[in-house]
Amino acid sequence: MMTQQQEHLKNLLDQRNTLSQEIKDLQSQIDIKRSTMLKAQGAIEYLDAIGVQIEQENPEEEVTSDETADT
Repeated sequence: MMTQQQEHLKNLLDQRNTLSQEIKDLQSQIDIKRSTMLKAQGAIEYLDAIGVQIEQENPEEEVTSDETADT
């Protein structure tokens, strides 16, 4: 039979192991997302280099629309 201190130590060791695994899992997710972001950035830079652009709405028109809705 374990003493109260031994039980507490066991719980802390279990908690440490769980947290360590969670950190590894999170680091893996970060690595995957970083890789995906870098691929997207590369594609953006390529498309920009060959002159691909998207039309952007005029922000002033959006403000005017919002102001009209408020009145």
